Amino acid sequence: MTVDTPAWVRDAVFYQIFPDRFAGTPRVPKPGALEPWDTPPTVHGFKGGDLLGIVEKLDYLQDLGVTAIYLTPIFQSASNHRYHTYDYFRVDPLLGGNEALRDLLDVAHGRGMRVILDGVFNHTGRGFWPFHHILENGAASPYRDWFHIDLDVIEGRREFVPYPPRDAPSGTWLGYQAWWGLPALPKLNTDNAEVREYLLSVAEHWLRFGIDGWRLDVPAEIADPAFWAAFRQRCRAVRDDAYLVGEVWVTAPEWVSGDRFDALMDYPLAEAILGYVGSHSLDMGAVGSHREYSEHLHPLDGPGFGRRLVELLGVYDPDVVAVQLNLLSSHDAPRALTVLGGDRAALRMAILLQAMLPGAPCIYYGDEIGLTGGNDPANRGAFPWDEAAWDGELRAFTRAVLEHRASQAAVRHGSTAVAGSYASAIAIERRLDDDRLLVALNPGDGPFDLEVAIESVAHGWLAPIALPGEAVAEPVVVTDGRAVIGIPARTGRLFRVAHDAS
Repeated sequence: MTVDTPAWVRDAVFYQIFPDRFAGTPRVPKPGALEPWDTPPTVHGFKGGDLLGIVEKLDYLQDLGVTAIYLTPIFQSASNHRYHTYDYFRVDPLLGGNEALRDLLDVAHGRGMRVILDGVFNHTGRGFWPFHHILENGAASPYRDWFHIDLDVIEGRREFVPYPPRDAPSGTWLGYQAWWGLPALPKLNTDNAEVREYLLSVAEHWLRFGIDGWRLDVPAEIADPAFWAAFRQRCRAVRDDAYLVGEVWVTAPEWVSGDRFDALMDYPLAEAILGYVGSHSLDMGAVGSHREYSEHLHPLDGPGFGRRLVELLGVYDPDVVAVQLNLLSSHDAPRALTVLGGDRAALRMAILLQAMLPGAPCIYYGDEIGLTGGNDPANRGAFPWDEAAWDGELRAFTRAVLEHRASQAAVRHGSTAVAGSYASAIAIERRLDDDRLLVALNPGDGPFDLEVAIESVAHGWLAPIALPGEAVAEPVVVTDGRAVIGIPARTGRLFRVAHDAS
């Protein structure tokens, strides 16, 4: 099957926003007291961020180099993260309602920025109107087959068990199947034709409204390829350049073979990057029992990272690799700086890799200014708009790296090869015809001289590209396709490959 991915994503830099925590404005009135903005986040607290607050901060995002926004769920819900949807056709009034989304889309598009939304179609909230209908009417509800219902429990013929055994299927004690057994998240029955049509109509509606794509939540839990194939067909019929990216935490080429998604959230790449740059500083205590990181995150040396990179790039079609969503943090994982044990030098190298590897970088709001936080809810803190609280040097570094990405076609459209690796060091070449760039890193505690292969360059040099906060490197001579790069400890460097004009 032919792979067809949206061309605009190759040039995109995404910024993931948890709307309640990024920016608020008095233009969106709130119905009551909120959790103080500058206090630690809690599981149930609302800080008061909204969509018009994002509009007011678009200058900040554009200055950083962001060209696309990924919003975690924004539809009406009784939770701050809004994965408990109760109306898929209404933006939550706490975020400003549909009118605020209209404003955000219009202003963002006017600046050449894209916006994708989070689609949560495996489960709803208990306030979703068909589920409420079942609670009121039991077996008489025409919506009873929209969920996986045990009417004996719902109608009181079998006892409701509020504290069941941990391994008990939720349908045997709640009266309905729930996502991971959580009562607040009833699981939809996507085998039901009316449910499928309803969800597909939601996807179409918001694309017509003007969004640029969907990030799909836990898609593997709708274990039906035909559903996602229909989802793609319906979305692409509305927008032929709609970006469809799935939250799949493992390598899974079957999801991006042309009939379902364009890309996946590349958590395996994030784990490899963090394991490499943080080989001496990983804080596994901060990771704790995180179901993915605790199993897959581990230290890597230069050759180990090189092998893993080649493996991850090779498992997908090149057109998929070019649009993978490359992240370091998200609302579902500890923040990168926390995973790295507070090691800012390691985070700088991670940001450099994220920007220079194929795929679309996705910055989790606040990572660029040094926000920290372990697992939920600590990783969902409010963005501090007092610049005195920022790591300004880290932001300047992130901004500069994204500028280099935007100016180098080889980074966004070129091939990728490991030019050399040994001990703690690695060099990776990005190449598009004669446009060639080399990124070299050394997370080790001492300087390292790394020999690299620069194919088809008999005589030339590696011209250094300055990065904020790093000492200016000297040009490196290339002779017979070989060069030796001196990389200081805990540093990443960029070079442009130049031929000797003589």
